[in-house]
Amino acid sequence: MAINRVPVLKRCRSLDLDPVHLGIDKKSKRQPHHTNRKISEYGLQLREKQKAKFIYGVMEKPFRNYYAKASRMRGQVGENLMILLELRLDNVVFRAGMARTRMEARQIVDHKHVTVNGKCVNIPSYQCKVGDVIEIKEKHKGDQRYKDIVAATDGRVTPAWLSANLETLSATINEKPSRESIDVPVNEMLIVELYSK
Repeated sequence: MAINRVPVLKRCRSLDLDPVHLGIDKKSKRQPHHTNRKISEYGLQLREKQKAKFIYGVMEKPFRNYYAKASRMRGQVGENLMILLELRLDNVVFRAGMARTRMEARQIVDHKHVTVNGKCVNIPSYQCKVGDVIEIKEKHKGDQRYKDIVAATDGRVTPAWLSANLETLSATINEKPSRESIDVPVNEMLIVELYSK
C-alpha cells in the first residue's frame, strides 16, 4: 500500500493549508519560500486536487475513481466528489470525535475497532450511507486511548448531518452532507476543470 511519508506541517506549508483542518493544533514557524511566485492556472488546479487528496488521505488512483463515480451521479460533479470523500468511514469516525486526526481514524478502522450497523468493518474507504450507525466495539470502549481521544475532541463541533455521542462512542448519519456543511478549504470546481481537460 502506498503511504505518504512527507512531514505534515511541511506539506501544509507547501499547500498553504491550515493544519487545523487535519485535526492538528500545531503551527509551523517557518514561512513558505514561494510568497511572490505567480502560479499558473494549471498550478492552481493541481494544488486544489493535492489539497483534497492530502486532507482526506487519499492517493491518486482512488481519488480518480471517486471523480469518475461523482461524474456518473446526478447533480454537480464537484459537490458529489466532496460528499463521497466526506462519507468515507475514516472521515466519519474523525468527524464524530472518535479520533483526533483522519490518520488516527484510519488506524482505528484498520485495527478492527469500528462497527457499522453492528458489523465489523476494517476498510477506511467504506462508503457510509444515511441511517448507518458507526460505533467503537464494546471491548475497546474502556481503553485509555479512547478516554484520551474524548478528552481531546470534546470541544469539536460535530457537523449537522451527523449526530455523535461521545459517552457511548457512537454516531449516526442523519442525512447526506451538503457542500455548505463541509468546512474543507478546497475549491472543487478547479478539480473538475483539471480532470475535464
